[in-house]
Amino acid sequence: MLEPREGVPPVLTTDADLERVIAAFAAGTGPVAVDAERASGYRYGQRAYLIQMRRAGAGTALIDPVALPDLSALDAALADTEMVLHAANQDLPCLAEVGLVPRRLFDTELAGRLLGYPRVGLGSMVENVLGFVLEKGYSAADWSTRPLPDDWLRYAALDVELLVELRDALQAELEATGKLEWAMEEFAAILSTPPKPPRPDPWRRTSGIHRVRNRRALATVREVWEARDKIAQERDLSPGRVLQDAAIIELAQKAPKTPAELQALPTMRGRGARRHQSAWLRAVARARELGERALPESNLPGDGPPPAHRWADRDPEAAKRLTAARAIVAALADEHSMPSENLVQPDYVRRLAWTPPEESSASAIGAVLRGLGARGWQVELTARPIAKAFLRLESKGEL
Repeated sequence: MLEPREGVPPVLTTDADLERVIAAFAAGTGPVAVDAERASGYRYGQRAYLIQMRRAGAGTALIDPVALPDLSALDAALADTEMVLHAANQDLPCLAEVGLVPRRLFDTELAGRLLGYPRVGLGSMVENVLGFVLEKGYSAADWSTRPLPDDWLRYAALDVELLVELRDALQAELEATGKLEWAMEEFAAILSTPPKPPRPDPWRRTSGIHRVRNRRALATVREVWEARDKIAQERDLSPGRVLQDAAIIELAQKAPKTPAELQALPTMRGRGARRHQSAWLRAVARARELGERALPESNLPGDGPPPAHRWADRDPEAAKRLTAARAIVAALADEHSMPSENLVQPDYVRRLAWTPPEESSASAIGAVLRGLGARGWQVELTARPIAKAFLRLESKGEL
């Protein structure tokens, strides 16, 4: 499919445009297909730079959320309407920023996972389920570009062209395989789960930080990361376009004191890195001058169990429980033709095995899983088999 059925619609940028879309979509029928394009890797943050919507009777709308940043009136007109998204967790935050908040959801990617499709990208799903090949190639483009090229707009419109048809076909498959209620529970959980709180030390996710060996160098990573983040936010640029992570790590390892020392570093030879060299030198100097107490700890204590490869030494019984639980989950996932992580999150399995309930009953195991966040259908499938596996270990005297 190379062209939308009604052609590529114009990008809507005015209040009058929005009023017409609201009227058309309110008068339409059935679910609304929704997609959003961001400028990841180019701009700071994850805001939407184009929103695509399609509904039977209304056609396709391409909305510029920079020119029209408040879509709450459109949201109100569609309050009782199911919205169809592909990989909803990626787009829901940027849609919420402009006032679009689904009350009912169908996630075609998640449906594909539950049905056991080996590839769940939108193009693969449309091709395998509906038999159409979508033109691809602009998902990683800089969607903050204005005006947007015609080829990009065609690609964007095609992303919602068949989304409702895909949803209908997947719902039929879910019904036929007895998985529709599972999917509905998953979709409701996506909508009800609050956003994750900000990480306490986001700088610790700097790529290559495992090569930083001491607390003073870690302080340098932190200071340079925070300086980069401030510049990136002020210039509305992706942090990696201001300074690459590899350069942050090299600054931490070499701690240059002068512009000449900084410019001699291989990662600092690019124009972008040198543009703010005084900021990097000040950040390195701040880290150098910190007192010992102000230096970051090498490792933050985690809120969960230790890495599983250490369990055999630290808690052999927990290691046996984990092996047994993983085998049960893998077998059940295979039986129901879905990835293990969609049957139950691996983190839940680790936490259950590390800190099990006092008794290995199905109800006790289920209570732990529910407390961790597992959905009802997941508990129903996994709690009893895991309990039986734990009880077998106990009967053999291995726990």
